[in-house]
Amino acid sequence: MDLRPYQWEVILPALEGKNIIIWLPTGAGKTRAAAFVAKRHLETVDSGKVVVLVNRVHLVNQHAEEFRRMLDNRWTMTTLSGDMGPRPGFGLMARSHDLLICTAELLQLALINPEEEEHVELTEFSLLVVDECHHTHKDSVYNIILSRYLEHKLQKAKRLPQVLGLTASPGTGGATKLPRAIDHVLQLCANLDAWRIMSPENCRSQLLEHNPKPCKQYDLCQKRKEDPFGDLLKKLMSQIHQQLKMPELSQQFGTQTYEQQVVELSKDAAQAGLQQRRVYALHLRRYNEALLIHDTVRARDALDMLQDFYRGERTRKPQMLHAERWLLELFEGHKNELAQLAAQGPENPKLEMLEGILLKQFGSPNHPRGIIFTRTRQSAYSLLLWLWQQPGLQNMNIKAQMLIGAGNTSQSTHMTQKDQQEVIHQFRNGILNLLVATSVAEEGLDIAKCNVVVRYGLLTNEISMVQARGRARAGQSVYSFVATEGSRELRRELTNEALEVLMEQAVTAVQKMDPKEFKAKIQELQLAALAKRAARTAQRESQQRQFPAERVQLLCINCMVAVGYGSDLRKVEGTHHVNVNPNFSVYYTISQKPVVINKVFKDWRPGGTINCSNCGEVWGLQMIYKSVTLPVLKIRSMLLETPHGKIQAKKWSRVPFSVPDFDILQDCTQSLSDLSLD
Repeated sequence: MDLRPYQWEVILPALEGKNIIIWLPTGAGKTRAAAFVAKRHLETVDSGKVVVLVNRVHLVNQHAEEFRRMLDNRWTMTTLSGDMGPRPGFGLMARSHDLLICTAELLQLALINPEEEEHVELTEFSLLVVDECHHTHKDSVYNIILSRYLEHKLQKAKRLPQVLGLTASPGTGGATKLPRAIDHVLQLCANLDAWRIMSPENCRSQLLEHNPKPCKQYDLCQKRKEDPFGDLLKKLMSQIHQQLKMPELSQQFGTQTYEQQVVELSKDAAQAGLQQRRVYALHLRRYNEALLIHDTVRARDALDMLQDFYRGERTRKPQMLHAERWLLELFEGHKNELAQLAAQGPENPKLEMLEGILLKQFGSPNHPRGIIFTRTRQSAYSLLLWLWQQPGLQNMNIKAQMLIGAGNTSQSTHMTQKDQQEVIHQFRNGILNLLVATSVAEEGLDIAKCNVVVRYGLLTNEISMVQARGRARAGQSVYSFVATEGSRELRRELTNEALEVLMEQAVTAVQKMDPKEFKAKIQELQLAALAKRAARTAQRESQQRQFPAERVQLLCINCMVAVGYGSDLRKVEGTHHVNVNPNFSVYYTISQKPVVINKVFKDWRPGGTINCSNCGEVWGLQMIYKSVTLPVLKIRSMLLETPHGKIQAKKWSRVPFSVPDFDILQDCTQSLSDLSLD
C-alpha cells in the first residue's frame, strides 16, 4: 500500500507524534494517508489504541475497507455505528480492539454513559483521527469531544491522544475579509490542538497531476416568461395574509427569507396563545415550500406536496380550528384549477437546461457517470421522477436513483443505511450511472469517478461547493452550476468562488506564521474557548433551575390543551424525553404503522406515531425501551406554561427546569403504583 509523494509529505509530522490537520482535495487519498499513520502508530506506541471518528453513518464501513487493507490483519479492528442493533457495550468493544471506527455521536454518548460496559475515557485512546474535521466548531459533536480533550490537556493529563484531522475544505467560517478568515482557521487549529496544517508544498505538482480540477461551466437560464401556477399560489397566500391582518408581514413569496419570517411568526403566535395566527403561519410555510419546489422542479411536484399535506390534515384532525377549516376550504376550492395549470404550464427552464446537459454527457460512448446535487430530499425525489418520466431522456441509457439522508418526506420517502449502501454499491459497479443526491453525498463518500457533477440551483457555502466539485474526478470531467440568471443562487456561487480563494489565502497565512506566535495564539484561543464553554454550561444549569418541574405545564402546541407537567418527564440515553405518567396515555392516540428510522438502536425500537387525541397534532413517537413502551415527545410539539408565561423552547436542553434520567426500576414501579391507586 505505497503512498504517493505528496501523501508522504503531509503525514511526516504525524509520524513523529505531532497533532496535525491534513488538508488535501477530495479524492487525493486522505483516508489512506490516515490509515498509514494509524498503522505506524500501532507499530511504535506501546499499548496503542486508535479511534477514527466520522460524521456520517455510511462512512464507517467505507473507512473500514481502507484501514483493513492497511492494517493487514495484524491488529484487531471493529466498527460501531447507529445501525448495528444489539452489541457488546462501547467501552468493552473499545478496550478489546486496537482500532475502532465509529460515528462521533456514539463516542460522545460513551464518554458520558455511567455504565461500565458502555463508558470510555478519551485518555484510553492514543490516536484520535477526525474525518471531515472542518466540522469541529461551535456546538458540533466533534467540538464537544475535542473540548473534553482540551479540558484534559489543561488539567495536564498524563496521557492524551495524538490528534489527526482530515479535511478538503477548512472554510472561512462566514468571514469575507482575510483577517477574519485567518481567525477562523486558527480557531479550527485550536479546537483540534493542531501543531500545523499540512498541505503539499514540494510535491504540489504531483498532487495536481493526480487530482486535476474539473472544467467548470455556468449553465444559466431565463425565468419563466409566464407562471400562472405560481401566480395562483401567491394569490392564495395573499388571501391568507388578509385573514391574518398583518400588513407588516412581507410578501417575498417563494424565498427562504419569507420562510424564516413565517417560522418566527408561528413561534411568537404560539407563545402568545394565538392559535389561529400560528395555524395561518404554518400553512403559509407550506405554500412557500410549494413555490420553492415549483421553482426547482415541476408544478405537479409542488401540487403533490400540498395535496399530501392537506390529506394529512383531514386524516389527523377530525376536529379542526376555524382557521384550519377555512384554509382547507381555500385549498380545496382551488385544487382543480391548480391541477389544470400544473398540467398545462410551461416547462421549468432549469429542467430544460438540465436535460440538455444530460443529453450531451450521456450521449457519449465512454460510459459516463454523474451526480446531480439538490437541496432537499423532496426535490431529489421530484427530480428522480422527472428523470424517469422525461420522454427526451428515455433512450439515453440513464440508470438513475437517488441518494438521500434519513427521515421521511411528504411522500414518505426515506433511505435506510442499507438502502444507501446498496445504491452506492450499484453506482460503483455501473448498475447505476446517475445519482440525484442531497448533501449526504458531498462529503467523504468514496464513489466512482464522475464525468459530470451538476449543482442544481443550490444556495450553499464554499465548503459545500468544494466538496461537491471533488466528486468530478474522471478525466476531462465537467462541473456544471445550473441556476436562473440574476438569482441569489448564482450570486452565492460566485461568492463561494471568492471565498475559496480567501480560504486558501488564510490557510497559507497560518502556515507561514512564526511557530512561537502560532503556539501562543492557539493556547490563547483554547483557554478562551474553555472559559466560554464553562460559562455556557453554568448559564444552562442556571436556566434549568429557573422553575420547579412540577410548576411547568405541558400544552399541545396546536390546541393548547394541558396534557401534563415537567415533572412527568424523564431522559432516556440522555437525549430522548419521555412522559412516564401512566395517566398521560388518555391525551394521545397511536398510529398502527411503525415509524421508520434510519438506524437500529441497541436498547430500543420505534413504535407508532403519537398524536394529540384532541386536535391530531403529531407529538412524537412510541419508544419500546427494553421491555417498556414509552411516549417520546418532540419539543416543537409542546408549549410550556411557566409561572412567567408561555414559552416555546427550541431544544429540550433549553427548558427552564431539570429533567432526571429515566430509571426503569424506579419509574416503572412508580407508574404501576399510581395505576393501582387509581
